[in-house]
Amino acid sequence: MGNLFGKKNNKTRVTEQDKAVLQLKSQRDKLKQYQKKIISQLERDRQVAKDLLKIGKKDKAKLLLRKKKFQESMLEKTDGQLENIERMVHDIEFATIESQVVAGLKAGNEALNKLHRLMSIEDVERIMDETQESVQYQHEIDELLAGGLTDEDESDVLDELNQMMMEQTPAVPDTEPEQMELELPDIPAEKTRNKGEIEVMNLRKIRNGYFYCYCDI
Repeated sequence: MGNLFGKKNNKTRVTEQDKAVLQLKSQRDKLKQYQKKIISQLERDRQVAKDLLKIGKKDKAKLLLRKKKFQESMLEKTDGQLENIERMVHDIEFATIESQVVAGLKAGNEALNKLHRLMSIEDVERIMDETQESVQYQHEIDELLAGGLTDEDESDVLDELNQMMMEQTPAVPDTEPEQMELELPDIPAEKTRNKGEIEVMNLRKIRNGYFYCYCDI
């Protein structure tokens, strides 16, 4: 599946320093096991020596105590050996870290030198000079725009501005556009006729009312 998705199988490379540290730690563990064995044996020998004294076997108890003393000296030697191993492991690990730091510094120094080769001191000075000239030029322009123009220059500027505004204004047509005839919706004939009939009926009512009034008089 890893090859299917293009992933590489990264394996940790074992260096000579790693092998040395591993071997030293293995010896350290063996010495610690040996120390535990000696300590346990010393306790047993001391108890056996006490038991021999109780039954009157003084010579055997003395011999056992001599053996115990020899084992104690061996135990002290293992302490010294363990200390040396721990110091050696520490020195190797620290030296490995130092070598990695030095390698990093070396790579950084090479990268820095490449950058220096890409841009020399002369190039930097030239760029700085050009930048300074550009700043001074812009400063001069700002001073001119801030009020260094004469009245004639100001007049020319206004004329040019007006000309630009006239060019951007849309032209007005000479003839007026023809008035569009307003189209009104047609009124149905039925509605018109009904309205006329209503007006006739109103007139008849007015006449009849006037006639009645005249007859009464």
